[in-house]
Amino acid sequence: MPVLEVSHLKKSFGAVHAVEDISFTVEAGEIFTIIGPNGAGKTTTLEMIEGLLPPDEGDIAFGAKKWSRNEEAIKNDIGVQPQSSALFDLLTVEENLKLFATFYDKSRPVADILEMINLTEHKNRHVKKLSGGQKQRLAIGLAMVNDPDIIFLDEPTTGLDPQARRNIWDIILRLKQLGKTTILTTHYMEEAEKLSDRVCIVDQGKVVTLDTPSALIDRLTKEREVRLSFLDGEQAAIETEAIAQRHPAVVRTVREGAALQIWTTQPEDTLYELFGYTKDRGYRVEQISIRELSLEDVFIAFTGKEWRD
Repeated sequence: MPVLEVSHLKKSFGAVHAVEDISFTVEAGEIFTIIGPNGAGKTTTLEMIEGLLPPDEGDIAFGAKKWSRNEEAIKNDIGVQPQSSALFDLLTVEENLKLFATFYDKSRPVADILEMINLTEHKNRHVKKLSGGQKQRLAIGLAMVNDPDIIFLDEPTTGLDPQARRNIWDIILRLKQLGKTTILTTHYMEEAEKLSDRVCIVDQGKVVTLDTPSALIDRLTKEREVRLSFLDGEQAAIETEAIAQRHPAVVRTVREGAALQIWTTQPEDTLYELFGYTKDRGYRVEQISIRELSLEDVFIAFTGKEWRD
């Protein structure tokens, strides 16, 4: 049985239809990520699920519990990452955690949370003296104080440097190891691809596709882009392109000077034949690369929009 079931959610603000029809289920213990262009309805959807906004239509169920009849129970079962503005700057890290723990009937030991978010050494530091990454880790810690089964993280790494972002990733993966269910939104495609068990792409208030990252990528064409550049100049690229175009797996080619791009459904076989040719002709390949398809390609294919961090 899913731990969360969202059915035909709709929400409008005057003439603006923020959420037109969104449905999905979330299984226990998975990292479920919602991505989409700006204005796609992600935040509105999350706020309805978290009980912050009432839906105009649709149903939200946490197992057998619903907001209409089990509000207090649901509040104790879920954890929501507060925005940084909700932190108490003049309190220490430990004092913030202890204060938030008083809001719930049950709580996880503060020492455990400090260890999980790697802030034990900073527990006596005032929030105003924390770095951006430390504040974000504390925000996640505050979402964990009631030891929830489901944790909502809304763009937890936005604005952080790469190292601070990866520290957050470690916490999210640790939550998974503990059996927690994480519902995540993010502006970073690499983050969604690396962390998620399943990804839900939302556009114009609707779910356009939902699956594991690898399955979404596999739905796209099996073509791979191969790039070659030649030390022996443009003539080497011209002749190699002519050979590539005869290969049955090659779909198309693009050449610019001594650089050659080849789209092929069988990159290994294509390169084997091309390298045989270049070796016979004595042509020297300066660089070679094979670009795998990514979740960003999926996003563009389904939304028609380029991704913007």
